[in-house]
Amino acid sequence: MATFKVKGGFKLKGDLYPQGAKNEALQVLSAVLLTPEEVIVENVPNIRDVNILIDLLRDLNVSTNQVNESTYSFKAENVDVNYLSSDDYKVKSSRIRGSIMIVGPLLARYKKGYIPKPGGDKIGRRRLDTHFIGFEKLGAKFVYDSKEEFYKVTAKQLKGVDMHLEEASVTGTANIIMTAVMAKGKTSIYNAACEPYLQQLCKMLNSMGAKITGVGSNLLHIEGVESLNGCTHRILPDMIEIGSFIGLAAITKSEITIKNVSYENLGLIPSVFAKLGIKMERQGDDIYIPSQESYKIQSFIDGSILTISDAPWPGFTPDLLSIILVVASQAKGSVLIHQKMFESRLFFVDKLIDMGAQIILCDPHRATVIGLNHQFKFKPTTMTSPDIRAGVSLLLAALAADGESIIHNIEQIDRGYQNIDTRLNAIGAQITRID
Repeated sequence: MATFKVKGGFKLKGDLYPQGAKNEALQVLSAVLLTPEEVIVENVPNIRDVNILIDLLRDLNVSTNQVNESTYSFKAENVDVNYLSSDDYKVKSSRIRGSIMIVGPLLARYKKGYIPKPGGDKIGRRRLDTHFIGFEKLGAKFVYDSKEEFYKVTAKQLKGVDMHLEEASVTGTANIIMTAVMAKGKTSIYNAACEPYLQQLCKMLNSMGAKITGVGSNLLHIEGVESLNGCTHRILPDMIEIGSFIGLAAITKSEITIKNVSYENLGLIPSVFAKLGIKMERQGDDIYIPSQESYKIQSFIDGSILTISDAPWPGFTPDLLSIILVVASQAKGSVLIHQKMFESRLFFVDKLIDMGAQIILCDPHRATVIGLNHQFKFKPTTMTSPDIRAGVSLLLAALAADGESIIHNIEQIDRGYQNIDTRLNAIGAQITRID
C-alpha cells in the first residue's frame, strides 16, 4: 500500500494541464473491440483503471501499440474470446468497474460476453441491471452464476428494439449503444444518458460507420450496420480533474491557470464553484483562478441556505460533490450538500471533522457544511483514501492544513489521477510518495 506524506499550508502558482477523461477512455477503449481495423486513440490518461483495461485488451489478443506518451493504436483483428472463460480473466477484469464496458462490444461482434462482478469505488450500490436488461431487449440471453459471481450474455442474433431505460446510466447507455450499432434493424433508447463523454463515444462510432442520431439528447436512434471501420479519436480533458483543480486553487489560496479545458463541455461545473464564491476567468479555452484570501458562499434569492446536489447530465456530476464539500468547509457561509446517487460517498467526512471542519452528516445522503472562512486552518492528521474522489478531497484538505498529513491507500487516487503528486509539486506543493 502506497502513501502520500503531505506538507500543507503553502500557496501554489502555475499552470495545470488536465489529463484525458477517465470515464470517456473506459468507453472508447472498449469500443475498439467492435472492428478488426486499426483504431487510434489520442489523449489516453496514464492511470491505473485505464492501464488495467488496456492490459485486458492485450490479454484478449488485441494488438496494442503505444505510439507516444498518450496515444495508442489498437487492432482487434483476432480476438481470443476463449480467454473470457479463463481464471486469469476473472481475476483481472474484477479489479475495475470499467471492465463491464467490454461486454457490449463483445456481444455485438462475437455474440457473447462474460464478466465477473466488477470492482471499483466502494461508494454504495451500483446496479448493473440497466446493462443486462438492455442486452436482453436486444435479443441476448442473460445468466448470472451467483456462486461464481459471474455474468454471461449470449445471442444467436441481435435485433433492434425500442427501449425506455429505468435510469439514465452512463455506462449502461454506452454498453447498450455499442451492442445496438451492430444489431439488425433500428433501435431507439429513451432516457439515455447524454453527458459529453457519451456524446464522444457516439461521435467515434459514427466515424467508424455507425448510424446514430439524436446525439446529445436523451433519445437516441440507432440503425444497425453489419460491420464497423477503424478511426482516429481524441479523448476530451477530464472535467472531474478540472473541477478538482478549481477547488485546489480556492482552498490553498493559490493562483492557478487550468489549460485547455474544453470549456463548452464543462456544463454546470464553473457556475457551481462560482456559487461558493470562487472567482474564475475564462481566457480562451483556459480557466484562470486568482489567489483569494476568502470566498463567500451564495444564498438562494430568498435568503435561504444554498443546496448543491447531483443529477444526471446536464445536472451537476456526483463525482465532484466530494470536492465541493471539502472546499466549502473553508468558505465563508453554510451549504447543504445532497448526494442523491450514492449512499456511501459522504462517509469520508469524519476525516475532515478530525481535521477541524464543521460538518454535520445528516444522513448517508446529506451533509451540512459550516465554513471556517480560512480563520481556522485544518489540523494535519493520518487518513486512508476510501475511493478516488474522496481521496483527492482528502489530498486537498491536507494541502490546506497547517503541518504534515499522511494519506494511505493512494492507489485509489492513482486509479483516476495521473501522476498527481508530480504535477502538483511542479507548481509548489510538497507531496512525497512512499511505496
